[in-house]
Amino acid sequence: MLTTHTSLLSGDTLDERFVALNTFLLEQHSIWREKPFIQQQLSWEADFPELSSWLQARSLAHAEDSHADPYSIPAPHPFGGWAQRAQQLCSVDTFSQAVLGARPLRMQNGVTERKWQQIEAFARAVHGDTEQSFTQTQGWLDWCAGKGHLGRYLAWPDAKLECLEFNPDLVSSGRAISQKYLTHAQHTLCDVISIESTVPLQRSGTVVALHACGDLHTHLVRQVSAQQTVALALVPCCYNRTQADFYQALSKQGQASALQLDRDDLGLPLTATVTATIRERRLRDQSMAWRLAFDLLQRELRGVDEYLSTPSLPSTWFNKSFAQWCGDLAKLKNLPALPGQNWSILEAQGWQRLAQVRNLELVRGLFRRPLELWLVLDQALFLQEQGFIVKLGEFCAAELTPRNLLLLAHRA
Repeated sequence: MLTTHTSLLSGDTLDERFVALNTFLLEQHSIWREKPFIQQQLSWEADFPELSSWLQARSLAHAEDSHADPYSIPAPHPFGGWAQRAQQLCSVDTFSQAVLGARPLRMQNGVTERKWQQIEAFARAVHGDTEQSFTQTQGWLDWCAGKGHLGRYLAWPDAKLECLEFNPDLVSSGRAISQKYLTHAQHTLCDVISIESTVPLQRSGTVVALHACGDLHTHLVRQVSAQQTVALALVPCCYNRTQADFYQALSKQGQASALQLDRDDLGLPLTATVTATIRERRLRDQSMAWRLAFDLLQRELRGVDEYLSTPSLPSTWFNKSFAQWCGDLAKLKNLPALPGQNWSILEAQGWQRLAQVRNLELVRGLFRRPLELWLVLDQALFLQEQGFIVKLGEFCAAELTPRNLLLLAHRA
């Protein structure tokens, strides 16, 4: 029986939760793998016409209001059942937050307020887990460190710090900053995917990585085990940034699962946005509405009823008129000259289609967190199989960052 109360996941509960999530995602894979943006008709709409009609009747503003929390909308059956099960399966506790001494104010220079709050929350969560002795670490290794803001925060005032970073400009800038605040700080130019990273892992006390992307964090998890690293604090991100066509599961349970995830699937957790500015949202909506209008046009023009992939376009493209934008995109895709159109009607159809798409995507939104938790649990179970004591929970509110799952692991 699945434990339903909120708690940090550790020990047997890691396996229990993974099995339950795996079952749920497999049972509903034909639902969450549907992509309303490129499919004009979804397979589940025939099975649940009332749900489809209800969602498509809602406005774009309704979709925007429901995006961050799709679980609470009063949609027809079976939406509520999916939402309730997803919430139950994704219920995890937040790590205890230690009270830490204030850092020098100037240490925040060059860091956005939101990122600094994430760093503070990460550090408080790591130090708040007293059972895993992160406070007694012999030194910190900041993986994919950038300028080393996270590692510097953790190491201040007198712990050892090593930062690994691939960008030489960031290494140089980070080194200059660390010299102002720390006695024992080293910034190393290093491709963390290469063999060069093994020695730092062997000599480090605790490895930390906040929002390490795709292959970078899965490689880290493998290497932490192989190089006998003492402890790890990891917040994964961008699961779809991988060279492999399909997700390469780490744990025995993950490898035994029938769930095969391609890059599109791995991108689902990243569709949650809480940090975009009003201007960014407006440009995003315009881009999507125009692309959907162009999709209607190109299907008619080509006589092929399927989506035509188009490249990312610079924001300057959207300074054009809609008619010119369509014409230039058609040339870019080597399509025939566009016939005469009532461009205002076509653009309005794109915006109408966007409202429908964004509301239909709320169904996929129910499965964002279950899939993300499945992925992080796979990594947690792998570390547990290698003899680590592992805890998994949230380190901050989703409003600060949707990528708020923290994995803490140390050798028994």
